[in-house]
Amino acid sequence: MNQTRIPAAWMRGGTSKGLFLLTSDLPRDPATRDALLLRAMGSPDPYGKQIDGLGGASSSTSKVILVAPAERDDADVAYWFGQVPVNGTTIDWSGNCGNLTAAVAPFAIHRGLVKAPERGEASVRLWQGNLGKRIIARVPVVDGHPLEHGDFQLDGVAFPNAPITLTFVDPGGADDGRMLPTGNVIDTLVLPDGTEVTASLVNAGNPMIFVAATALGIDCTASQTELNSGPERLARCEQIRLAGAVAMGLASTIEEAAARQHTPKLAFMAPSAGFVAADGRRFAAGDVDVCTRVLSMGVFHHAIPGTAAIAIAAAAGLPGAIVARQLATDPAGPLRIGHPSGRTEVAASVIEENGRRILESATMRRSARTLMDGWVCVPAA
Repeated sequence: MNQTRIPAAWMRGGTSKGLFLLTSDLPRDPATRDALLLRAMGSPDPYGKQIDGLGGASSSTSKVILVAPAERDDADVAYWFGQVPVNGTTIDWSGNCGNLTAAVAPFAIHRGLVKAPERGEASVRLWQGNLGKRIIARVPVVDGHPLEHGDFQLDGVAFPNAPITLTFVDPGGADDGRMLPTGNVIDTLVLPDGTEVTASLVNAGNPMIFVAATALGIDCTASQTELNSGPERLARCEQIRLAGAVAMGLASTIEEAAARQHTPKLAFMAPSAGFVAADGRRFAAGDVDVCTRVLSMGVFHHAIPGTAAIAIAAAAGLPGAIVARQLATDPAGPLRIGHPSGRTEVAASVIEENGRRILESATMRRSARTLMDGWVCVPAA
């Protein structure tokens, strides 16, 4: 069987990894392009393993990033993120991946879309095409190439690398900067059996639904494996997510919301507590400001999605919201978020403008590394 060979790189960004391609190397027709990308990743796979493709059979390892020169004066590079289902036929282009965002600027430099200085730091202005938002990536460089080795240890990644600083500019809301799509810091979601769940619906980085861990008896110090072991629990979580999607105006019906798997995401929040991370390290309650367990594509995440961390930091600045209620005191510096793999720190600037709270910017550190650079081979149709 003949195969189509497409220039591509397999890259880790933050605690995710995915397939990076230039839009110019792909078919222009979206349906043809998406069919090719699905096949490259090995989806749909009824066995749930993506054995005949590059995907790693989890939400964190079944992703694609498309990159192009920006057609805007305020950006250098444009990119689009696609969440590829393991056993499904529709790529979800509805949101961003904050973790893979860390690898966009290095990929753009490698592909010659951006010229980096010989030494020091390259500041690359990214345009996030899914959401229509700007992000500034600061990438350390040596000899004009991204520096990938360093002593920055990102919890959830086994090996240290050089840090990449990401500043998300005005990441609240899709169009008008509003963080609260309903206008409320607290909303009541009604599930199919009539159960009412108190939630904060926040749009910052990506649309997010925040629920107190006590509402569903979620232990925000438990491991990913433990939390994913109960199918009834996961089904209940999905009911909350679907109800939140409709309440946020992201879907008009539950059925429409079910087809939109990547966003919104659901996060359970709890006050700071001691816990043991996935690698065995012990964290005391004083090491974090708040604890969370976030679901991605129907299961609990092994660490924390980057955009979820942004939304949590933003919601911490909303008095009365679910996240803010979990904080014993206002953090003196970046918000320290406890998750299954350890801790993530995010600095958020929330300002008040015309009587509403607006997320001016959010900054966090991630790392990235090229894992493979060459061609992805896709069987001819």
